[in-house]
Amino acid sequence: MKKKFFFRKINIFNKKKLGSVSKILISSIITVIFFYSMPIFINFNNEKSLEHQNNSKAILAYTLNQKKLDVTGNNQSLDEKDLLVDIFSLNDLEADTVRLNAATIKQLFEDTNYTLKEVREKKLVKPVALTLLPNEIKMIENTKKRKDFFIQIILPLILKENNNIKLDRKRLFSIINKSNNTNLEKKWLEKKYKQYGIPSKDLSVLKIRMDEIPVSLAIAQAAKETGWGTSRFAQEGNALFGQWTWSGEGLKPKDADKNEGHKVMKFNVLQASVRAYQRNLNTHSSYKEFRKARAKLRDQGKSLDSLILSNYLNSYAETGNQYVEVLQKIIKQNSLKDFDDAKLLPSSVELESLI
Repeated sequence: MKKKFFFRKINIFNKKKLGSVSKILISSIITVIFFYSMPIFINFNNEKSLEHQNNSKAILAYTLNQKKLDVTGNNQSLDEKDLLVDIFSLNDLEADTVRLNAATIKQLFEDTNYTLKEVREKKLVKPVALTLLPNEIKMIENTKKRKDFFIQIILPLILKENNNIKLDRKRLFSIINKSNNTNLEKKWLEKKYKQYGIPSKDLSVLKIRMDEIPVSLAIAQAAKETGWGTSRFAQEGNALFGQWTWSGEGLKPKDADKNEGHKVMKFNVLQASVRAYQRNLNTHSSYKEFRKARAKLRDQGKSLDSLILSNYLNSYAETGNQYVEVLQKIIKQNSLKDFDDAKLLPSSVELESLI
């Protein structure tokens, strides 16, 4: 009887209780699985979509709708505006500029005896800083003359930005070699940490990032991105290096959707475009290997070789390695390495020490 009763109890339990308990148990398991799997699913989708995005050409302060972006390679965020505050100020200072025509610029070059032939021989460049490209550059039919004219315009701008970095680098090494730093030096370091996107305040990282871009490489990229100064982006937006923006002021590619996709960043002056380009290569995570290779050349006491360093710029364009090949071809065919050791004639006492 007891045995019978025992089984009866089990049967009653199965019919009345087990149904509700099992429902609760199954619901709980489903809920746990749902909340556990959703983040994985979301992350997978994000990673999948990121595989098809290349933001390495994006000007840092304007990427991803001005959300915080980790450009440092570590997990710390920072205000991207700090990275380009000096570029914004340069842009704002020279909003009202006059566009000189090609004939006037050529005359200016002649009056100052500024020729690429002399630069190649004497390695000295006249500090002729133009703010805008002439519209007529695309009308110069002779390819060599058009290329030379473009190089003459942007060469002083590239050298000027490299000089700014040289001066900063010289001051950095002076600070590193001192046991105690003044408050002024500490404030300067704080500013540079922000400018180069280093919230960790690591001096060794700053030393790697605060460095020049080879002149020949910068010229080659400007030539490629603008068609030697003839593109609409260069003419209308002073965009020498094709940097992108999603929410900043820029020019829409003609074949792009009106309300979607990137724009090419506009600058008020050519100098701002050059500075933004250098800051991009010196801070964006896509160019970490580029900076490592550059630091290695420094450590070995070698010059910054554009043909070597260009190998690390396959992330700059969607064409990848093909883009690198084009850059190297431009450098070789136009003997651009002749300008790597050129010096900008000083326009101030401070710059004299660099020559």
